[in-house]
Amino acid sequence: MISDRQILEGCLKHDRLSQKMLFEKYSGILMGICVRYATDIPEAEDILQESLLKIYINIKDYSGEGSFIGWMRRIVINTAITYYHKNLKHKHYIEIEELYTSEGGDNSYIGSRYTDEELQKVLDLLPPGYKVVFSLYAIEGYKHKEIAEMLDIDVNTSKSQYSRAKAFLRKKLENYK
Repeated sequence: MISDRQILEGCLKHDRLSQKMLFEKYSGILMGICVRYATDIPEAEDILQESLLKIYINIKDYSGEGSFIGWMRRIVINTAITYYHKNLKHKHYIEIEELYTSEGGDNSYIGSRYTDEELQKVLDLLPPGYKVVFSLYAIEGYKHKEIAEMLDIDVNTSKSQYSRAKAFLRKKLENYK
């Protein structure tokens, strides 16, 4: 198997075969990230395509410090956030006030009671703003302050959307089975 270093060197030379190998090796992982931020698979595919283009164009900027996959992940996440902002006006939103704000209960529903596919289906039901904040905080591990800066929202808005996303997911999961 060809190494990441060889793929990188080929991509730096704009070698199509190296670009294809990069796609084949990493597209599944990167698509998984895109799905967490998109409202549906076609949108995730658009984000992936745009991300890969940015990766190919900016591969010269990868310094070699840190993991290559980490560098690509950051590009995908930033592309997904940019995509979200660009398409915000086209989304159908459920107003925050329309959703219940119940907190409480435990998180034991996440355990082994649901498959990855079932959890993804429920995550896809989240309103777009909730989904982005939930994914950044709970899955990617960003802090609310970082999320607020990335999305250009208030820290308390990030916390509120995360809290409401959890409540929304809890309710949907309770009714799922």
